[in-house]
Parts: sequence; structure tokens; C-alpha cells
Amino acid sequence: MAVSRAKKESLLAGYEEVMASAEHAFVIGFKGISVGQVTELRRRIRAKGGHYVVIKNRLARRAVVGKPLAMVQEHFSGPTAVVFSLTDPVPLAKVLTEFAKEAPVLEFKAGLVEGQPIAANQVEEIASLPGREALIAKLLFLLQSPITRFVRVLAAAGPQRLATVLDQVAKKKG
Repeated sequence: MAVSRAKKESLLAGYEEVMASAEHAFVIGFKGISVGQVTELRRRIRAKGGHYVVIKNRLARRAVVGKPLAMVQEHFSGPTAVVFSLTDPVPLAKVLTEFAKEAPVLEFKAGLVEGQPIAANQVEEIASLPGREALIAKLLFLLQSPITRFVRVLAAAGPQRLATVLDQVAKKKG
């Protein structure tokens, strides 16, 4: 069925809007996946704050010109969808890799993380990373740890012992 020029322009405008906002995106092939499976995949993606868009390849190649997804435009061939998030790519990567185990016909073509292109095989590596919140918590713990230890030493040793230890350290370095 032929698509009218007005409809194509409308699709192109929609794709441009989607592509402009996507810093984290995964280009996937969905040939051989049933409608029920796609519906389930969309539900899981939405639950993680992501979006799933089926792309018309020719229009998608035009829409990504000058946008970060232009770096992976050669992967817009065959039945193609773009899964993207405006926040954290890790939950999406986890959803996609889990779903790929259930539906092995799901094909990872390429991706974009923090505006940088990634290969299809790196999606699983991203899925194995902890989420953004977990990484921030670890960073805060690591930053707080030396200060906490120092305060504990101060409390346990007392000011006299601290002065002695600092004097010994100064003599050792000097």
C-alpha cells in the first residue's frame, strides 16, 4: 500500500523528534517475532521508562541526518525498530537481553549510549552493568569511606596519639 507524501512528511517529522531526543538508543531487528511478543516487549520497555518505535528505513535515514543516531544509520535495513531512553540505557539493555533469551530471533543491530555508537555485541555488556543509581551510591560510598575512617581514628586514638602519629609520618617523609 502506497503512503501519501503528506503521511511520509508526518512520519519524518515524528522520527526527527524521536531521533533528536535519543542519547541512548538500540537499533533492533524484529523479523520473525509475533505480535504478542512485540506487545510484551513494548510493555517491558515502557515499564523501564523507554520507548519502542518501528522505523521506516528510508525515512529514518533522512531523519537522523545531523543527529547522534546518524552514526548507526547503516543498520537501518530490514524490519527495524529503535528502542530508546532519555535517562538510563542500562535498564533497557537488560530488558532487551532478557527478551532476546526468550525470543532468539530478536536481532541487535547497533546502539548509541551517551551519544557514542556501540556494536551489537556490546548490548549484553551494558546490560551487565549496575544501574545509574547503584553507580552513584558506590561512588558516594567510596568518597565517604576515607573521611569516615579518619573520623573513627580520631575518635579512638584521641588528640595526643594523633599528634604523635602525624609527627612520625612527617619524619618518615622528611
